[in-house]
Amino acid sequence: MSAFVPALVPALLPALLPAFVVALALGAAAPARAQDYPTRSVRLIVPFAPGGSADVFGRFVAQRLQESLGQSFVVDNRPGGGSIIGSDAVAKAAPDGYTLLVMSNTHTVNESLIPNKPFQLMRDFAPVAPLNASDLVLVAKAGLPQSNLADLIKAAKARPGAMSYASSGPGTPYHMAGELFKAMAGVFVVHIPYRGSAGARTDVLGGQVEMMFDAIPTMSEHVKSGKVKALATTGRTRSAVLPDVPTMSEAGVPGYEATLWLGIVAPKGTPPAIVAKLNSEIAKITANAEVRRAWAAQGTAAMTMNVDEFTRYLHADIEKWARIVKISGAKPE
Repeated sequence: MSAFVPALVPALLPALLPAFVVALALGAAAPARAQDYPTRSVRLIVPFAPGGSADVFGRFVAQRLQESLGQSFVVDNRPGGGSIIGSDAVAKAAPDGYTLLVMSNTHTVNESLIPNKPFQLMRDFAPVAPLNASDLVLVAKAGLPQSNLADLIKAAKARPGAMSYASSGPGTPYHMAGELFKAMAGVFVVHIPYRGSAGARTDVLGGQVEMMFDAIPTMSEHVKSGKVKALATTGRTRSAVLPDVPTMSEAGVPGYEATLWLGIVAPKGTPPAIVAKLNSEIAKITANAEVRRAWAAQGTAAMTMNVDEFTRYLHADIEKWARIVKISGAKPE
């Protein structure tokens, strides 16, 4: 038998050689594809409605990537289900770098808030890069009798369920900020989820809903024009954009903190070289001094991490929000 096998190899070599050549070619092509990426249009799915922070900053980054990589980066808004509809579309997309997802801490919240989703964040997505983070501001409709947070809390305690707050949907930072406020302030305020932040914002500005937590970049101009009352911001320190507005801790809810952050992920299985290339290009954007100054002027802090750092950040944020979901008693509604 041992003499037969060596004798058989030369006879089989002509048949095996084409397959071997193909395998070599495919192996050599993988780095080449990553090096040449992208060679066609890339779709950037935003699982939220137009007008919110994810849409605004997603479009900004898409434009910068288009300029640096020489191919179209097309933003595709797929709102619904607290980000689940658009996110699921990306999870099921081909892992080739041509479908990406703009994510937020909605996704890390939903790991515990909505455990029976059709996907899991760390199982079905490849972390690419963070974009930025911003504090939120609690605003009330202009006609609300209360003008500060302490008075609002007092009124809410006197009439449980009489007030309501709007959010951009279950699991979003605006929803979780509201639930955390309810738990820490000991009040019951009715949650009214919208399909996106634009609808929630419109109804607070119009006086149909008493209040909402919103990102400072998208709400600050309405505060400055007097269309809403700013009661408190949600960071550890006051916002440079709204310096006269106290933090939640200063205004009556000690220890309160909530933020909104954004990032990019790809379908699991996307070639590591493509993920690394995207991370490098996005890092160039978020590390750019001009971009950082412009975002800071809006109340947004740029974030720059490599892929491993962003992966660890996601794991930590999932654990953080799991604790908050448990403490707050938040439900997906």
